[in-house]
Amino acid sequence: MAVKVAFQDAPESATAANSSKPAASVIIPKSALQNQAGKSIVWVIQNGKVERRAVTVSQTTGDEVSLSAGVVAGETVVLKSPKPLSDGQRVTVTKP
Repeated sequence: MAVKVAFQDAPESATAANSSKPAASVIIPKSALQNQAGKSIVWVIQNGKVERRAVTVSQTTGDEVSLSAGVVAGETVVLKSPKPLSDGQRVTVTKP
């Protein structure tokens, strides 16, 4: 199962005083976030293979997590895997 992520503009109050652009974050389902060796990670699918990505969590709200680094808009993130994943492993994307 996978989901496309998109940027969401941060409120003006969250930007630096001298910044001309608002900070952007990526929102993903909390279920896609994993903890490995004390670090927050997600699995991103690229060219039919998974890649482990360290991410920076900036906020958690209900069932969603806001990431400030590690994933960019348009990437496909694994929501749930029937078994453990490893870097470079081939995967098939299924829709619910």
